[in-house]
Amino acid sequence: MTALSDRPASLPSPDITLARTWIVTDGKAGDENQCLGLAETLGLAFETRRIAPRPPFGWMAPWGPVDPGDRPGRTRGVLSGAMPDILIASGRRAVPYLRAVREASGGRTFTAFLKDPRTGPETANFVWVPDYDDLRGPNVFTTLTAPHQVSATRLAAARAAPDPRLIGLPWPRIAVLIGGDSRHLTYRNADMRRLVRDLTKLAEGGCSLMMTVSRRTPPALRDALEGLVAAKGGFFWDGSGANPYVAMLALAESIVVTSDSANMVGEAVSTGAPVLLFDLPKTYIRHRRMFAGLAMAGALKPFIGRLETLRYRPIDATPSIAQAMARSYEAHAARFAAEAPGHP
Repeated sequence: MTALSDRPASLPSPDITLARTWIVTDGKAGDENQCLGLAETLGLAFETRRIAPRPPFGWMAPWGPVDPGDRPGRTRGVLSGAMPDILIASGRRAVPYLRAVREASGGRTFTAFLKDPRTGPETANFVWVPDYDDLRGPNVFTTLTAPHQVSATRLAAARAAPDPRLIGLPWPRIAVLIGGDSRHLTYRNADMRRLVRDLTKLAEGGCSLMMTVSRRTPPALRDALEGLVAAKGGFFWDGSGANPYVAMLALAESIVVTSDSANMVGEAVSTGAPVLLFDLPKTYIRHRRMFAGLAMAGALKPFIGRLETLRYRPIDATPSIAQAMARSYEAHAARFAAEAPGHP
């Protein structure tokens, strides 16, 4: 990565917080939340532009062209208007859109892509990938965990003004983060029975379960977990009212999280609370590399129906990713300033 000291001393340092920024994804929560977390950490004023390329253009991503109806320069469309100073994107379908903006701006728009674009590191000015991915290059920055929105500031605010739905629950309070089926993994009946059984052990041992499920959670599992909370006490978020996700993390003595979501595991370890991983067969092998790194850091152990004592400093890579991107943006802006007419 380009260091701050590499910027020519004669050029002013650009203020990244003044940069007009677009976040471009197809709306998948995992992709968009990573972009939002990075933009918020950098203090950027951003617009969220969600893409929905028509067939066959969506099928052809990331290698194909942008949907012609979305080309930059049109009066309507997801890329309409003046080109941004910064574009942060994630997800394979966003790659053609990033390329289109980069070309339309003559390369002046600084582009950042989160996760492997599959089209090489030169796709964007700055690329972040997790350590377990193989992509490397001079503009590629890697960390153990992904960027996210569960910042230390948000956690502190949630502890200072606790959610009234949670603060009255008896101690110990255990956050339970449940994922669901994906391209790589399907919850089997045996997995669901084992999860409910092990969570029941915690509830019967006096723990208060604070539970949230995903849109991907199998209905049978959702119903069983909701029934467990109704029978044993605790809190089950049914989607009504404000999302208690950060509040649950902030108030948890321990966190149980399913292994299908590397993002949720990364958010959980940002708290400093013991993280107990419910392992699912066919968990993505690259995610297992991340979990092994977190276990070595003392942050994570398998969940087998009991609490574990773990002590570690909160793990949050978002600030370091933001700092690396800011350095790269500064070098990019300095290069274009040096090329501007009238510059000595």
